[in-house]
Amino acid sequence: MSRKILVIDLVGLTTDVLAQMPRVKDCFADASRLVRLDPPLPAVTCSSQATISTGTLPSKHGIVSNGWYFRDSAELRFWMRSDRLVQGEKIWETAQRLDPSIRTANLFWRYCTHAACDTTVTERPTYWANGRKGPDVYTSPGTLRDRLVERLGEFPLFRFWGPATGIAATDWIADATLEVIREEAPNLAFAYLPHLDYDLQKFGPSSDQAAKSINEVDETTRRLITGAREAGYEVAMLSEYGMTSVSQPVFLNRVLREAGYLTVQRAQNGELLEPGDSKAFAACSHQTAHVYVADPADLPAVKKLMESTSGVDRVYSGDDLAEIGLDHSRSGELFVVAEPDCWFAYPYWLDDKQAPDFAHCVAIHDKPGHDPVEMFLGPGGKAKAMKRFIQMKIGWRVPMDVISLDARLIRGSHGRLPDNEGDSPLLLTDWVHDSPENISMTEVKSVLLKQLLG
Repeated sequence: MSRKILVIDLVGLTTDVLAQMPRVKDCFADASRLVRLDPPLPAVTCSSQATISTGTLPSKHGIVSNGWYFRDSAELRFWMRSDRLVQGEKIWETAQRLDPSIRTANLFWRYCTHAACDTTVTERPTYWANGRKGPDVYTSPGTLRDRLVERLGEFPLFRFWGPATGIAATDWIADATLEVIREEAPNLAFAYLPHLDYDLQKFGPSSDQAAKSINEVDETTRRLITGAREAGYEVAMLSEYGMTSVSQPVFLNRVLREAGYLTVQRAQNGELLEPGDSKAFAACSHQTAHVYVADPADLPAVKKLMESTSGVDRVYSGDDLAEIGLDHSRSGELFVVAEPDCWFAYPYWLDDKQAPDFAHCVAIHDKPGHDPVEMFLGPGGKAKAMKRFIQMKIGWRVPMDVISLDARLIRGSHGRLPDNEGDSPLLLTDWVHDSPENISMTEVKSVLLKQLLG
């Protein structure tokens, strides 16, 4: 007979973070097991979550970063949602194949929509015809959305990402998780708690703000664990990566542009990157980047250029990609890793006056790379943000152009493989299993299935 397990993905959980979470430590004090996880390259949200769910590396599941270049449409796309992008058999599919009576739920893990789970919930903003963005969620079944909104209120989207990020979004996800496991009683449920992704990036993992955030999510996580156990669930808690301190942004696309490889088009809304016309460009995500090179003849020169760029630690190509589990058609011809104190910022313009209009906005699907600076307000600060909010409320078609362009503000990042054990992500379980103290993230699927299926 299958058990009931809740898997909590607590972003940024490491031994150093856990030491600051007395409530969670107490939850796992008895008859539990803690192991360190070896994440894949890149150690970022989407790649790590797909590695956990499939038990394979990006070379197999195809999630080579938080976004990549779609060669057929000549587009860079980040932060997509469809489960169908993940190749291979996911843990919920394996569980249902081995025991068709098993019911599963996925709340806010990336690539959540259209999954073969019985229940799914994730953010999906409403984009109104007048350009306004409103908070909302996608659920399956669709009627679950109405029930959650009625009981919990609307999902606090603007606390989930952007300058107003805070514990409210994580609290909502925790409450929605408890609602689902109490009402739907899935055998295997997944919940994503993102709170530590914010201040640890904004201010650094050793900052006072990070300590405050750790204390906040400690209470939320305790509440979720306690509620799940009261509902008859065993709990597994894990993380995708550890956050480390950084101080220096590196602009790979500007380097490529100045060397004549990257092409932009002047448009009414600023300079636009033209990946289909570029000889080479970088898809940046935290401390890693895929560099796509159109002509193989340019590959040696582009690789040499990347290797000579200050802030670059390692450049992988050819057979090297296979050795690190990134030999997939979605990968770039080069894969670049930053030095420990550095991270890769996506901007490609050389003058901020030529930045595209979306650069000043929270626009995760418009930008050709991940932009953590979206958590900072730019010139005008809260006053400008309030002005724009009021203008939108009365029906004006104005952009929420309130975001800073200063990449130097970021103080925490991830994506490299851990440089020491203290930076490693963790797996904590209510049950004792026979794994060694350090396991590959690809082994998590097996650990969970063995316990679930007895």
